[in-house]
Amino acid sequence: MTTEQTTRSPACPLSAGSSSDTTPYAHYARMDELLGLQHPLSSARTEPGFIIMSQVKELLFKLLHTEFSTARDQLADDLLDDALWTLRRAARVQQVLLVSWETFSVLSPVEFAEFRDVLGSASGFQSAGYRRLEFLLGNKNPAMAAPHRNTAGYDAVVGQLHEPSLYDAALALLARRGLLTPGDATNRDVTRPYCVGAEVEEAWRAVYRDPGRHRDLHLLAEALMDSADQFARWRYTHLVTVQRMLGAKPGTGGTEGVAWLARISEHRFFPELWSVRSTL
Repeated sequence: MTTEQTTRSPACPLSAGSSSDTTPYAHYARMDELLGLQHPLSSARTEPGFIIMSQVKELLFKLLHTEFSTARDQLADDLLDDALWTLRRAARVQQVLLVSWETFSVLSPVEFAEFRDVLGSASGFQSAGYRRLEFLLGNKNPAMAAPHRNTAGYDAVVGQLHEPSLYDAALALLARRGLLTPGDATNRDVTRPYCVGAEVEEAWRAVYRDPGRHRDLHLLAEALMDSADQFARWRYTHLVTVQRMLGAKPGTGGTEGVAWLARISEHRFFPELWSVRSTL
């Protein structure tokens, strides 16, 4: 390599375009900007941790949305092996998301009270990232888009409402495999809440009763169950963490708090995969 070539070639490919006051690593991942996004509104020593972990969860929501969207699209293209690999990655992200509650659970009621008032009307219920994830996995309800009206995330939430869910893609695959008759389950209005169907349960029953014949579909069923299981654990842990921090008080932003969390913790994604277990 000539001296001229050496001069032109940066020591690290990531250094291209970085300014002199930042490292290539910080430039690539925008770390300086990321680390400058924490602005506590009180003197409470625990508020920075609350803000940081809230931001971490939002980033994990975004990553999960990317992975589940990819898996959905792969199923739609009959790339089942690829979808299974994607769901494997998503499962690891869900594990990290579940563990994130541990940092909140050690926050005592007194510590939380030191900065709770500065939250004002802010509530995790308003997370557009979380709502998009719920819609993507199949928990559709047009009314749940309303809290995001007049926010930057509203269009994305509504757009997600009108897209097929991951479960829609799985059921369409069952239909293409001849296990499900195209009809209400595969040609429904994707913006409406999902209704449990006996025919869908029967299709999954056929898969579970002959896993050798339907090996890849059996793996898909269990991969979807892993995702649903992790999400159920995340919701329940959310409920217990809020109970530990707030007791029966209303949630932040005037939400119902524990009462609402208790109801939603009973919801299960991919319902026929749960109900079919009682019939095997």
